[in-house]
Amino acid sequence: MKQCLNGILALSVLSLCELSPGADAWKPVKGNIMTRWAKDVDPEKPWPEYPRPKMVREDWANLNGLWDYAIRPRDEAQPAAWDGKILVPFCAESALSGVKKPVGMENRLWYRRLFEIPAKWEGQRVLLHFAAVDWDCTVWVNGKEAGSHKGGYDPFTFDITDALKTGANEVVASVWDPTSDGGQARGKQVKNPHGIWYTPVTGIWQTVWLEPVAETYIESLKIVPDVDGGKVRVTVNAMAGGPVNVKATATAEGETVARAEGKSDQPLELAIDNAKLWSPNSPFLYDLDVAIVGGDAVKSYFGMRNVSMAKDDKGALRMLLNDEFVFHYGPLDQGWWPDGLYTPPTDEAMVYDLQVLKSLGMNMLRKHVKVAPERLYHHCDKLGLLVWQDMPSGNFQKDDAAREQYRVEHQRLVEFLHNYPCIVMWVPFNEGWGQHDTPAIAQWVKELDPTRLVNEASGWHDKGSGDIRDVHSYPGPGMPKLEEKRVAVLGEFGGLGLPVEDHLWWDKRNWGYRNYRSRQELQHHYDTLIHKLRPMIAQGLCAAVYTQTTDVEGEVNGLMTYDREVLKLDAAHSAALHACLYDATRDMPEITALPPPPKVTMIVPTSEQEGQEWRYTTDKPGENWMKPDFDDTSWKTGKGMFGTKSTPGTRVETEWTTSDIYIRRSFELTAVPAAPVLRVYHDEDAEIYINGKQVKKLSGYVTELINVPLGKDASVLRKGKNTIAVHCHQTRGGQGVDAGIVEIEKTQE
Repeated sequence: MKQCLNGILALSVLSLCELSPGADAWKPVKGNIMTRWAKDVDPEKPWPEYPRPKMVREDWANLNGLWDYAIRPRDEAQPAAWDGKILVPFCAESALSGVKKPVGMENRLWYRRLFEIPAKWEGQRVLLHFAAVDWDCTVWVNGKEAGSHKGGYDPFTFDITDALKTGANEVVASVWDPTSDGGQARGKQVKNPHGIWYTPVTGIWQTVWLEPVAETYIESLKIVPDVDGGKVRVTVNAMAGGPVNVKATATAEGETVARAEGKSDQPLELAIDNAKLWSPNSPFLYDLDVAIVGGDAVKSYFGMRNVSMAKDDKGALRMLLNDEFVFHYGPLDQGWWPDGLYTPPTDEAMVYDLQVLKSLGMNMLRKHVKVAPERLYHHCDKLGLLVWQDMPSGNFQKDDAAREQYRVEHQRLVEFLHNYPCIVMWVPFNEGWGQHDTPAIAQWVKELDPTRLVNEASGWHDKGSGDIRDVHSYPGPGMPKLEEKRVAVLGEFGGLGLPVEDHLWWDKRNWGYRNYRSRQELQHHYDTLIHKLRPMIAQGLCAAVYTQTTDVEGEVNGLMTYDREVLKLDAAHSAALHACLYDATRDMPEITALPPPPKVTMIVPTSEQEGQEWRYTTDKPGENWMKPDFDDTSWKTGKGMFGTKSTPGTRVETEWTTSDIYIRRSFELTAVPAAPVLRVYHDEDAEIYINGKQVKKLSGYVTELINVPLGKDASVLRKGKNTIAVHCHQTRGGQGVDAGIVEIEKTQE
């Protein structure tokens, strides 16, 4: 495989005359944390690597770099003037784009750049490729419409030969994206990011590139390994007037192992004798050369592996890789970046995440409601990481058009990622997000790709279809009941949170299913989860997915911080722990000891032990209701906490069932604490004021009282009388609110 991989990483890329400003026209927008790789982004050639590792041609030209951009009302025509420069392939909302502005569904994002075609391409067709654009994109070349595409995650191509001219050529693209207001696939993007929901992504977010091809050329490949039959089937789809003669050659470490010739659009069978199988422990890859006889040629590769199910000697149905049970363990992988959002800053940055997972002894990842650049799957192939691929979620129940678009985009996803051996499972739905027609969808996906398992829906609404029975359990672990025809997996668990100061996306309350104070404390509780998980494997559990690879925006339950600077677990200890999930004969490492508990001094008591008296109202109060001198004598008096008794983590003494509640209380301080910390329960959004100043705005909900450092806002406290006031807003489900102030002596690591 060495020869092919080196070729992919070091192709002789043709340079284009960019006809645009250089690096001085761009710089990242400040405002949030960045990764260490942001400094390596070269505005003259960002993401220079060949973007399609499964079908490589030597001649190509990268169009990434600085483009003109403009944000205009949706119905306006192409702008006559431009707002500035945007760095492709980073979306408009990202820092690395140099723009970092919201677009919104009421607007359209426009792009423009000039390029020249190399002289050596004369006489060939020229293809314009977009690896991914979110969401509705129309492209013009020299004023002629080249085509349009709807879909935020799949590549698309236009033949622009007939629109080209000698000298400078112009490409213009417009993009419209309704984000969470539409019915299209959009994963975790929402208009107003909060909790587990993230920043919108609009526009080009993967590589744009040009490629010269012959009049008759290879459009795509379909590679199907057959381990039991000792062969691989390669179907060459050619852009031609009819079938053409094609050939394929497989090599291993430079030695030819198989050849076959035949017609396009029909499988070529290459016999692979004594095949070296692909697995996480031995990710062996064969090189593959494919050509139209006397014409177009591409390089690819494949792994010999199969995916199946069978019962073990105890009657439990197991997932098999190469006819052997391999327990799948790894993280829920969101694939978001603080500086590039959907787009990693560099290929090296993307590989780093995968290398960390390998160092932790994990053998899989679940690509969560997002699709990665193809190079990620290429690296998973090389490193030996199994991939469960989600279909990005959306409001597919919105209408018939949304459901139809779901099928269109899902089919493209299955087809363009089909040849990556690392992918072993398709996940059409996550939880109930856009879930519809589940049994029919599961069967349809299985028909699209019978070589992989289909997980009808990870978590929540089980409809009894597909190959997998998947449950979520937080923090867990847990497992579903065993079934005759479906494998039992734990599709999400854990979610243990550790906010790390100076590595947070924002200062708001950060989200974790459980939050801890130190790495030692986190490791202890993580170890405890794995010790509980291991016996479930013998009981029939086949996989477990831990939430998650990194912190993302407000979520702090990552194995790493969002900027990838802090690995929260001890790698060597965790790898030894995880090795016991794959080998029942190993002795489990001891659970990491808990650090000594911190000293907690109660400054303003909460109601977790004894109800504290507050003034409260559920009617909207006067404008200055949070001010210390506000007259609240007309308000009711009640003891905290306030809420409904069925809400998890509450100790309710005063029932609150309306959408809003406003609470106030006064307290005396004999001295101002050095490092005060709010202790808060909120379900859902809460605004907290001290002495009339808002000190925190917390989104979403929690299931226990949490500690929120006041930081610089501690200066509002004063000796003598103080006032704390809270507004809590509730939309659905349970509800509750309580607040107090403590001082915590830091635990030493």
